[in-house]
Order: sequence, then structure tokens, then C-alpha cells
Amino acid sequence: MSMDLSISRFWRKKSIIYKLYGAKCKSCGRVHYPPKNACPYCGSRDLELVELPKKGKLLSFSTVYAVPDGARLQSPVYIGFIDLGLTRVVAELTDVVNSNSLKKDMEVEAVLRKSQEDRDAGLIYYVLKFRPSMGAKIDERKY
Repeated sequence: MSMDLSISRFWRKKSIIYKLYGAKCKSCGRVHYPPKNACPYCGSRDLELVELPKKGKLLSFSTVYAVPDGARLQSPVYIGFIDLGLTRVVAELTDVVNSNSLKKDMEVEAVLRKSQEDRDAGLIYYVLKFRPSMGAKIDERKY
């Protein structure tokens, strides 16, 4: 989510930004993330916000070495494709030592991490990322 929000808009949307919400279509029953004004599957605008599970399964991941100049200290960045049961999400992975510590089907959990500071406005922005669950269980039969 872009951090180009005004303070008042950010404050109004903070519960959606800081919690893991998706939208469930009342027409086709599918859940998508992030929430949008219309269902990407059937086009219906009859949607309701649903809180998504905080834990999921890492289906696959990618390592990004080419990061913007301002983020060189954070290189590499790990991006995961995560199954939350109700829907699947693409999100940044955090607390990862190296790509060898990531395994397909391992359990991951959503966590808040500091994204940036706006010292002029006095705001600290946080975003949801996923990390390997504490005591993550891996299905060894798959390896």
C-alpha cells in the first residue's frame, strides 16, 4: 500500500492497513486481497470486509536483489506467495536469514514492521509483512 496518504486518510484507514483484511464477494463467495471496490472475479460491488487468518503456508518465494537506491540496506528482499486458506496473497517476507531458511509449505505469520518515518508530520508508518512462524512446521515429505 502506498504511503502517500494524508494524515487524516491514513488515520481513517489504519484498521485496514494494520490488520489483514480481504473482501468477500456476496455474489460469488470468493475472497480477494487487498480489498477493492469490485470483485475481480465476477465484477460485483456487493462486498464485505473479512479479517483474514494471520498464519498461512508459503507456496513459493522469490529473492529480489535489485532494490531502489534508498533501500540498499534491505537487500535482498524476499517476496512470498502465501496461502491463507480463504485467499492467497503476495507479500514481503521478513526476519529471513537467507533464502535457504525458506521452504515450500512452511508456516508463516503476519507481523507489523516499520516501513518509514515522516518526521514533518510526526508519523511512523508500519506495514504487514510475513515471517516464518515461531516453531514453523515444515512438511518434510515434500523435500
